[in-house]
Amino acid sequence: MQESIFTIPVTELLEEKNGCPICAMVRVLEQRSVEYIMGAAMMEPDVRIETNRLGFCAHHFAQMRTQKNRLSLALILQSHLQELQKNPMGSAGSGKLKRGQLPPKEESCFVCDRIQWAQVRFFHTLLQQYAAQEDLRKLWKEQPFLCLPHYRQLTAYAKQNLDKHWQKNFQQSLDDLCLKQLDELEADVSHYCKMFDYRSKGSDWGNSRDSIERSIAFLTSGEMPSQP
Repeated sequence: MQESIFTIPVTELLEEKNGCPICAMVRVLEQRSVEYIMGAAMMEPDVRIETNRLGFCAHHFAQMRTQKNRLSLALILQSHLQELQKNPMGSAGSGKLKRGQLPPKEESCFVCDRIQWAQVRFFHTLLQQYAAQEDLRKLWKEQPFLCLPHYRQLTAYAKQNLDKHWQKNFQQSLDDLCLKQLDELEADVSHYCKMFDYRSKGSDWGNSRDSIERSIAFLTSGEMPSQP
């Protein structure tokens, strides 16, 4: 497995200043992963063993369908379906359930697993460099914003993995990057709602027209819509 495709230098990513930096990293890794799986990985037995075992989530299957090589996707599905024929229940049939209880939703995904692995490495490197490099701290604080899910993830990760000397400083940077965006979105959505009041007829929409899409992206780590 070529781990290099799942590695992005921290400084290189932060210099782009493209929305939430963690979301930007995930988008790059998703694109690299899908292209790799639909291309060179087809000939790597260890990758096929893992994709047969884990499969893919609906989101990443949809991305794979956008690739031009439908034969590669068909071959991946063929071997995955053959693997499922041996054990269609997977791990869902294990464990005891109480009467009237449903088993937990089971969804495994090769791409999600690799991105999670890469994200942990990215967080680790980010915290190391934040504590050691003033330039990196400055660059981090210049990011446009952090989405809510990644704000929460970084907050939890830093509490367990960042030197206590830097925890307060780093947490303040997280608060600044997330809460400013939260305030702006709330104001934009409120303005959007206000524009449907008859008393606002002829008023300026400001930045509110795409506030619904931007708010959903902020709340869910979804892809930001293109600006009009």
